[in-house]
Amino acid sequence: MRDDVTPEPGVSAPRRRQFLTCTGALGAAALLPPALTACSAGPQSTNDTGGGGSGKDRTLTAVIGYGNDGSWDPTQTASAFCMAANNHIYEGLLDTDPITRVPYPALGTEVPKDPNATTWRFTLRSGATFHDGKPVTADDVVFVFDRILDPKTQTLAKGFFASWLDRVRKVDARTVELVLKFPFPDGLSRLTLAKIMPQHVFSKPGAWDDAIKGLAVGSGPYRQTAHHPKSNTAFEAYAGYNGPRPPAFKRMNWLTIVDAAPRVAKISGSDAGAQIADNIPYANIARLEQSGLKVAGGAGMNNLFLMFNTRHKPFDDVRVRQALHYAIDTEKMVRVALKGHGRPASSFLNEGNPAYRRARTVYDYDPDKAEALLKAAGVSDLNVEILAVNVSWIVDCLPTIKASWDAVGVHTTLAPQETTAVFTKMDQKQDYQVVAAASNPNQFGLDADLIMHYNYGPQNLWMQYTRWADDPVARQLFKDMDRATREPDPQKKKAMIQDYIDVVAEQAVLYPVVHNELMTAWDPRKLTGIRAQPYPGINLLQAKWA
Repeated sequence: MRDDVTPEPGVSAPRRRQFLTCTGALGAAALLPPALTACSAGPQSTNDTGGGGSGKDRTLTAVIGYGNDGSWDPTQTASAFCMAANNHIYEGLLDTDPITRVPYPALGTEVPKDPNATTWRFTLRSGATFHDGKPVTADDVVFVFDRILDPKTQTLAKGFFASWLDRVRKVDARTVELVLKFPFPDGLSRLTLAKIMPQHVFSKPGAWDDAIKGLAVGSGPYRQTAHHPKSNTAFEAYAGYNGPRPPAFKRMNWLTIVDAAPRVAKISGSDAGAQIADNIPYANIARLEQSGLKVAGGAGMNNLFLMFNTRHKPFDDVRVRQALHYAIDTEKMVRVALKGHGRPASSFLNEGNPAYRRARTVYDYDPDKAEALLKAAGVSDLNVEILAVNVSWIVDCLPTIKASWDAVGVHTTLAPQETTAVFTKMDQKQDYQVVAAASNPNQFGLDADLIMHYNYGPQNLWMQYTRWADDPVARQLFKDMDRATREPDPQKKKAMIQDYIDVVAEQAVLYPVVHNELMTAWDPRKLTGIRAQPYPGINLLQAKWA
């Protein structure tokens, strides 16, 4: 299964199909099925290590539990594999630490001293070049931001920038200015989501489609050397890189192995073919640790959510949506399906988020309340089909939902299927009742404004799926969200966000059931500097051979 892709708000369905081929959404997030072709010829073999080698020159082999056949266009993608890879290939003006998400200078030489200014000036790193050897210039920066802010071009990145960034202008060949609509300090960490791409490559006819299929030319420490969709992507240290995160591995080969058993096998035993793997099943943790591997997790926004079709009665009634949440034995779900690596949701945000506050409405297990709400709504003998993505841990959670709903008289049918199939139905506006899927907006950042606008908004893709955007409660919610974005006082802004999250919790249109940990395993005898992420993928920019 593919939980590597989170749908993109504001991205048209035809464009989205070009990158939803792989949670995240959906995992993740992320971002229908196009015919993707390899960017380089050759056998599509997960044994293709890109050169082998020995000692410090040997190839690092990683196993990624998500597909590499999503969009590679940095302005569009929410694919876990592709976003993680692009963080090694491309740079923003600023990039962020993968755990703390604190921004640091990347192509820009310094972080602006005044985060509250309405103009940020950046000087580009002297000698920075793209992987084809051509210099990075201010024109390349303007090129990327013009695409992101273009009202005629729908990109995922637009939703992260258009509300607060007015324009980007060239000062000279190595200097640009970002002009903001109002002070927005959170924008500094978002700059990592605007990867700088060479204008001379991506302004050519058809180049954006090539980017979706896997063409990647950046200025980062690693350059892409081979790309085989559904198999592997290979990288090589870029000799011309002169930035803050120099490459520690001469070559890397990232294998895409979506099925859990072969993914775990690839990192296990004396003949292990990889040194690191993400998306480790909870049931395998003890055995991997016994074999000498380090297994660590990160608790963040990763969640199982329910999404209701509010145009399909009786799910237009908030009492029915609430009842189905109250009916779920979430503690059992955490104990049985997640092996203790999760928590029942007590807000849209996970408890570790800086803006977290326990929501006014929390769906603690209460079957009696569920039955009372259904009765008050005049609903009996309800038959529900749960359209679910077949992410392994989501599938593990589904029996608890079915048993819980059956227990309150809701006759429940489970229909797990490929992520692409689920969201093709959404894009085609097919009828459905309830979707169960996974999401992790943390791959874009930690700030609550970003997370909530990613999921809720009048033009938001998720809201198109729920058919809820025209509801009077929704229209007021969106106004409250935009007011919070513009609020300059950090504490007032935080309180405003927490208040409108209370509305989101009460309405339960698209809402998490549980937040869970994502597990990464690696061989500490071979690698150092690894930090497990609370979102899909890996980051090796500060790792090295042991």
